[in-house]
Amino acid sequence: MPDGNDFENDLAEEVSVLPALSAVAAEEWDACAGADNPFLSHDFLNALEESGSVRAETGWLPRHLTVSDRAGRLAAAMPLYLKGHSRGEYVFDWGWADAYERAGGRYYPKLLSAVPFTPATGPRMLVRPDIDRGRAEEILAGGVVALMNQLNVATAHVNFLTEPEWRRLGSFGFLQRMGLQYHWRNDGYGCFDDFLAALSSRKRKAIRKERRQVEDSDLVIRRLVGRDIEERHWDAFFHFYMDTSDRKWGSPYLNRTFFSLLGERMAERVLLVIAERDGRPVAGALNLIGSDTLFGRNWGCVEDYKFLHFEACYYQAIDFAIERGLATVEAGAQGQHKIQRGYLPVETYSAHLIIDDGFRDAVEDFLTRETRGIAHEKALLMEESPFRKGG
Repeated sequence: MPDGNDFENDLAEEVSVLPALSAVAAEEWDACAGADNPFLSHDFLNALEESGSVRAETGWLPRHLTVSDRAGRLAAAMPLYLKGHSRGEYVFDWGWADAYERAGGRYYPKLLSAVPFTPATGPRMLVRPDIDRGRAEEILAGGVVALMNQLNVATAHVNFLTEPEWRRLGSFGFLQRMGLQYHWRNDGYGCFDDFLAALSSRKRKAIRKERRQVEDSDLVIRRLVGRDIEERHWDAFFHFYMDTSDRKWGSPYLNRTFFSLLGERMAERVLLVIAERDGRPVAGALNLIGSDTLFGRNWGCVEDYKFLHFEACYYQAIDFAIERGLATVEAGAQGQHKIQRGYLPVETYSAHLIIDDGFRDAVEDFLTRETRGIAHEKALLMEESPFRKGG
């Protein structure tokens, strides 16, 4: 890795803005993104765009930042979108938007660095391993500011970034925000029963009862990875997804083409849990497989069975993570009910750049109070941990 003195000879400091991920070669993007997090891969992000799930008409206009080295190779990048709304983000700023517009400001469009529709932690400033990360991050942050000025937008946001990036952006003047999710940690368990043994007797019995009731429902649970996933499975899962989206949100984010592209290009990084009754799929859960984390994403069903959601989304994920030796299961946004099933609260991070000084001061004051509340909430939630005390 070049030191700071050599860095400027190796890196062009001009930031380019790409209107589509297809404008950069997959191998160059992935050299910066790395292989740990599937959501940052060129295949995943480009599938969102190629399928039309992410486009200007859906309120997600790609404006990805890139930095090249002196040889013209991609050295650093940042997935970035011009947003016309705040949907599909899972870090809620509706109140900010309302307050700013009531005061006469224009909150939208805004800039957002995130993985669309995906509340999963991962890097947002992607830097090739042989490049000086600190300087590359500084250039990318400067690129965000320059693009804000060029587009005349009032705010920029970076959601579900890693803690080191969060601290780094804080040093660049971004306001820092925290949230909570519920993650399961693998404490070296050899099997699901080992995990249960770490729980209090009451919680252990409750989980066994839930799993037994699903088993007694004449359902067959299948875990499908790679070539085991066929188009008929995607047809079934999309039906579940649409039905659940219509009932919960009224506007599904992902279209059928996206799931086919996901299966075509990333099947080995997909875990699809399908529940069948008499050979007919009735429910499913979609997960993506990282190097050390299983990411739970979407769930849907067309028939209701008590505790099936917990089985398909949480217990099957734990089983799979133990079998694969994965360290963590991230079960998506929200859900305090996850605690009694072994998923404990952890902090998530977002960073926010606000141009208007008065608005910035108001948001900063809000975040100071919110952060204290988050710390207090986490402490209270940890008291509900199902794990044996002192275990």
